[in-house]
Amino acid sequence: MFVKKLVEKAAKKPGGNSDGLKSSEVDPRVVFHYGIPSGSTMFAYDSIQKILAISTKYGRIKLFGKDNTQALLESNEMVPSKFVQFMENQGILLNVTLKNHLEVWDIEKKVLSHVHVFKEEITSFTVMRHSCYMYVGDSVGNISVLKLQEGPYGIVHMKYTIPLSVSHGNITEVSGDTAVLHILPQPTAESKRVLIIFRDGLIALWEIRESKSIFTTGGNMLQSLSHEAKKVTSACWACPFGSKVVVGYNNGEIFIWSIPSTTTPRTDTASDRGSQNVPISRLNLGYKIDKIPIASLKWDYAEGKASRLYVMGGSNSVSENFLQVLLLNEHTESRTIKLGLHLPEPCIDMEIISSSEQYKHKQDSLILLGKSGNAYAYDDCLIEKYLLQCQSKSPTSLPKEVKLKMPFADSSITIAKFITDSPCMLSPADEDYIKMAGNIPPLLPSETKQKDGSHLYSANFSGFSKVKNLYITGHSDGAINFWDVSCPFLIPIFSLKQQSEDDFSLSGIALTALYFDGKSQLLVSGDQKGTVRIFKFKPEPYAPENTFMSRPGSTKKGNNHVIHSVKLIKINGSVLSMNISYSSRHLAVGSDQGYVSVIDMEGPTLLYQNHIASEIRTGVISLQFQTRSLHGFEKNVLVVATMDSSVLALDSDTGITLSTNRVRPKKPSKALFMEILDGNDTLSRGSNTSNGQDLIKGTALEDGAPKQIALLCSEKAVYVYSLTHLVQGVKKVYYKKKFQSSSCCWASTFYSPSNVGLILLFTSGKIEIRSLPDLSLIKEMSIRGFTYSTSKPNSFSDISLCGSSEGELVVVNGDQEIFVISVLFQKKTFRLLDTISHIYRKDLMLSQEGLACQPKKKGIFSSVIKDITGSKAKHVPHVEIEDARESIEELHTIFSTANFPSDTENRDNLVTDEDEIDLDIDDIILDDPGEKPKEQSMLTALNKEKISSTFQAFKGQYKIDPCMCKELNFIHRLLIFLIILDCDFFVIKHYVFQLANID
Repeated sequence: MFVKKLVEKAAKKPGGNSDGLKSSEVDPRVVFHYGIPSGSTMFAYDSIQKILAISTKYGRIKLFGKDNTQALLESNEMVPSKFVQFMENQGILLNVTLKNHLEVWDIEKKVLSHVHVFKEEITSFTVMRHSCYMYVGDSVGNISVLKLQEGPYGIVHMKYTIPLSVSHGNITEVSGDTAVLHILPQPTAESKRVLIIFRDGLIALWEIRESKSIFTTGGNMLQSLSHEAKKVTSACWACPFGSKVVVGYNNGEIFIWSIPSTTTPRTDTASDRGSQNVPISRLNLGYKIDKIPIASLKWDYAEGKASRLYVMGGSNSVSENFLQVLLLNEHTESRTIKLGLHLPEPCIDMEIISSSEQYKHKQDSLILLGKSGNAYAYDDCLIEKYLLQCQSKSPTSLPKEVKLKMPFADSSITIAKFITDSPCMLSPADEDYIKMAGNIPPLLPSETKQKDGSHLYSANFSGFSKVKNLYITGHSDGAINFWDVSCPFLIPIFSLKQQSEDDFSLSGIALTALYFDGKSQLLVSGDQKGTVRIFKFKPEPYAPENTFMSRPGSTKKGNNHVIHSVKLIKINGSVLSMNISYSSRHLAVGSDQGYVSVIDMEGPTLLYQNHIASEIRTGVISLQFQTRSLHGFEKNVLVVATMDSSVLALDSDTGITLSTNRVRPKKPSKALFMEILDGNDTLSRGSNTSNGQDLIKGTALEDGAPKQIALLCSEKAVYVYSLTHLVQGVKKVYYKKKFQSSSCCWASTFYSPSNVGLILLFTSGKIEIRSLPDLSLIKEMSIRGFTYSTSKPNSFSDISLCGSSEGELVVVNGDQEIFVISVLFQKKTFRLLDTISHIYRKDLMLSQEGLACQPKKKGIFSSVIKDITGSKAKHVPHVEIEDARESIEELHTIFSTANFPSDTENRDNLVTDEDEIDLDIDDIILDDPGEKPKEQSMLTALNKEKISSTFQAFKGQYKIDPCMCKELNFIHRLLIFLIILDCDFFVIKHYVFQLANID
């Protein structure tokens, strides 16, 4: 029987829904994202480009740049991040996922360029500054070296390795967890030494060229000092020279260890090593008492005595809501100068960002990331000032945190409308929008001068006719705000707020319903207490004076130049829905207690009130005025949808129910949306519906289908009824679609140039686009990070949802983030999308003279780059810093050579073939009877006979005179070096022949 019904239904629709919505017409996508993404887990910061990255547990990464620029990156998989780090000033962001995949993001193009799959479990990840090399530590205790290869971007696994057996010591003596937890290149010698910290507490200083540990401390001796097993949980440098490292442990202890720097004389005697196995200092900050693990350590260098250590505990205790900052530098006194900051919630990461290019005018902020995903900021300059004053006098008041939220988030949004089909004739130019966006306070405290709320509203607002995309929000405090969303910012243009306690035009009660009609200059609002307010606007254009409305502390009412009149009327219950009949000028209002009230707006006068009882749940979610032919007579009908998924019709003039029977599913669920669609004629309706349109175009229905349909969507299913049968109380379902995986939380129709479609948003974040009336699935997408929970009774959800008739969906997640989704293909509703998302400044990279990623093929003997740290906001003491370009070129040779061939011979991804020879020209020594260098030569890893034969073949090929061989020592070295660098043959010939005076 079931199969028979399917066949009959298919027979009624020959060729399918050929006239319905086509797949080619829709392209659901996130157009832009504003704010801090939900599920945020960690920070990364490019201190040169001033870009802050926030990764999430949903595979999203949000980027914040200067001048309010923002961009959202989405990985292929919804996998949390383990590590996120910039290659500073290079437009590259590296993301290590929980699956041990290394993602390479091109942040200029905002695309995922490459994904490298790492075979072991990654436990530490570090990018070597000013280079294209990365250290990757694994759970076994080994360290690999990776290289970012340009054009196109890719990851190359280098031959160089740091095995556990060499860095940690004798494997037979190793006990406990030997995972590599931190890899810290030593400041001022990053290309020569790297500090390795294992989870079991051992600290090893690795000499890159010699391929061995030159200093070790901690480890077994550490366990004997405290008589208890402890694991490393965090670490950071605490000295600009790399002579001190701070290590936090899982039992709450914090030790400062001394590390030999490039200026420290080095000895390798066993007695000297033993004397270094005791920390030079222990920090008692109270974490050890409760054995609270040290989750994060960050040291910030500052001039004078202001260098600071930031300490964050990590457990489920109260101390998790406590961040401590203490002075820690070469001049630190015996007593600890510290500051305790009580955090609003447990925090999981911290970062210090700067907004100034010059140290004298620095504007640094400490950014904290809470477990909830919210972010908080402290003025780091105030923290520094507080600590310094503690040394000499009584400090000022404690610095206060500022929650990073939307500029408009003084009160939550409880209802919203989005109108994108406004007949805008005089839209502002792009330059005007850029100027208006510049007045919006930044989400991050990254500007030198913070903007206050007094500049929020446009001083030149003269009417809604100039706004192409109008977004109206009703708030929990009763305020109504109007926004221009023509570009990826919510530009405030007008606000209605309660002026004083005796101002009854706005009561301060949460709004629950809105209706706006731009053509008739009408705004209607309903609140939680059942008060309906009818606002009549003056004719446009409005006068320019008094446009800054309802500022805090203002006593002068600024609404008079815009609002003509305000009328109030009370109904029973909280207002849920509203609609207007333009022929009769009647306003229908539905409440959460099941009352339908019809009001004459001229009075206003309550014409009648009808109570729709329900045994399941009360509440009128939608009202639609219609004119129908009933028993041969034209009848004004009010179609009512209730929260229990019932649909019925009333006589709109009297309120009498036209049928005793209601149309309702057998298993009803909470209703979300109802709309009447006309299949033949253009249906006139008000903009109170979710799409906010005055005139809509219907869709042609199949033969045999009703000419007018009632579309009802609930949490569990969507139904298409015949309007004629519905008015008569006859249940006849033409189409039905049940939802299986998750519940629907929002629905709306939208209109393409030729068809009508349905948008369904589910609690899981999935969006379905379906055609009407057959409800066939056209396309779907998912909003990552979106989770919708059903609100408790008498409370509001943190998520605000509304859509336009042209298929734009605005999702506001609390005071934290906004999504804007567009459905129609190639629909350009928004402007300046590329401008707002342009966070990477390539001109800044060029001014820094680039990165020494690859050995240069020209100008090898004069390659010198400027030290990038010299342009950073924070100056370090004058120390001898290695030549970055020369060091990186040398590293290319070192890392391309298998320093431990037995550990790398089975590796799949090698940077070079096994026949290639990797040397640095300064390390090649040919029969020099003089003193040998102290550092081990890389020549020991090479086949000298192979080098010699290569050179002899070169001499024979070009007939070099044997008498000139006394000059060939350096030529020999040069030749090998040029071959290593893969130089062009003619380049090799040029240099060798020039030095040998060969024409």
